[in-house]
Amino acid sequence: MPRFSANLGFLWQDRPLLERIDAAHAVGFRAVELHWPYDTPPELVRARCVAHGLTLLSINTPLGRTELGEFGLGALPGREAGFLDGFALAHDWASAAGGCAIHVIAGVVMPEMRPAARETLIANLRIAAGMAPEMTLLLEGLNQHDKPGYFYSTLEAKAEIIAAVGAENVRILFDAYHVGRSESDVLGNLQRHLPLIGHVQIAAVPSRAEPDEGEVDYAHFFDDLDRLGYSGWVGCEYKPRGDTDSGLGWLQKMNVTLS
Repeated sequence: MPRFSANLGFLWQDRPLLERIDAAHAVGFRAVELHWPYDTPPELVRARCVAHGLTLLSINTPLGRTELGEFGLGALPGREAGFLDGFALAHDWASAAGGCAIHVIAGVVMPEMRPAARETLIANLRIAAGMAPEMTLLLEGLNQHDKPGYFYSTLEAKAEIIAAVGAENVRILFDAYHVGRSESDVLGNLQRHLPLIGHVQIAAVPSRAEPDEGEVDYAHFFDDLDRLGYSGWVGCEYKPRGDTDSGLGWLQKMNVTLS
């Protein structure tokens, strides 16, 4: 059975971040991952995780000027300085908090800008990988239903970027929800791209709710992770149908043990 982490960007959203960490520990999670935790001092997050024996995994790079429609800066031509400033902030915060990975958000790109955006992302990732050699830099494709215009939504696109960057610490974030929405063949894609996968996340397809409904047989998916030798964490990045604690019944239903 894989090891599971609680994604505190979606779980227990009704509580402050430190209380979300407490809640994850209380139900048995041994790791947590975050979205944009920058309003909480990283030293407090580190102390809370250490007190509970929790591993802190990843955070996201800043989104940029959201009021102007930006959703990540990694692939935005002309915003290289903003990206590097944001990556430095993410690196400093993650280092101080004890994290080990950073999800580099590529951004929404107009179709005519895609060739330039590709070169921008490759150049930015090469610099970022050198700035944070101790961190895993994760690339996640967002499906076009949820985030139209996002720079990439397929695993092959991310694999091509990783090959072009040529840095060992740049890996794929395999979000089974986004893969299911974009490419359908979740299990086949898992097997094809496993050597490049640095982290896995789950949610029901297409609802993004608890993983006990929808098009993906997650019991089979977990078996496949074991069979293929995946040794990383599986992030529970789903949007609960209601109260987070009430929705955790899926764990028992699938015979999932957290610790």
